[in-house]
Amino acid sequence: MAFGPDLTACAALVERGDPPRFRAAMAAPVAARRVLFPLYAFNLEVARAPWVTQETMIAEMRLQWWRDVCEEIAAGGAVRRHEVAAPLADAITADDARLLDELVAARRWDVYRDAFEDEDHFARYMDQTSGNLAWVAARSLGAADEAVVRDAAHGAGIAAWLRAIPELEAAGRVPLLDGTADGVRNLARAALERLKRARKGRRRVSRAAGAALLHVGAAEPVLKAAIDDPSAVAEGRLPHADAGLAWRALTGRW
Repeated sequence: MAFGPDLTACAALVERGDPPRFRAAMAAPVAARRVLFPLYAFNLEVARAPWVTQETMIAEMRLQWWRDVCEEIAAGGAVRRHEVAAPLADAITADDARLLDELVAARRWDVYRDAFEDEDHFARYMDQTSGNLAWVAARSLGAADEAVVRDAAHGAGIAAWLRAIPELEAAGRVPLLDGTADGVRNLARAALERLKRARKGRRRVSRAAGAALLHVGAAEPVLKAAIDDPSAVAEGRLPHADAGLAWRALTGRW
């Protein structure tokens, strides 16, 4: 099943910019990649938008461009010509586009240097970014329980966030509400509990939809490392390797 130029371009973008999700998508069935690569490329483009310039107005405009794409998809009319926008429009529904619009809006936090307002703000950010992306991907591929998918996505999202702490702090951001050892440990422990809860509910996610969650298995060793040694977060010593991906893809046990 050959990919056209746009899907190939999406895959190349993800390979360069988001290797963990690229490997997970490559471990999924070919048909699933037609959904995953546009979604992951979209997510990558949106995540990059606040960081390619120090001019906040330009960063806001870049995010608005992607919100406009989501609006066009949701409206069901013509979608602007773009190597990511076009295959994304083919892969998702109008309701999916509205969830992705929430994702883009949440990324406005990345433009500025303000801390999160409170725990609810941080939880909402994680759910609208990692959670919305995973839920759109999963339900586009097959039957799935939303709560299970969002729990799994939260665990993966927090693991990725903890790995990014040194870079975020170097860029002048305040990524943690409580950056103490206990604060980091509690954040990682809560995320690990949600990941475990998701795995207990794995049967409520079909094998087809589970292809959208193959990347979450890599989160467990990261979260455990943060719990065991919180200083590894700020020092950038959290693990990156994902030795279990092939087994998860074979068994479907993400």
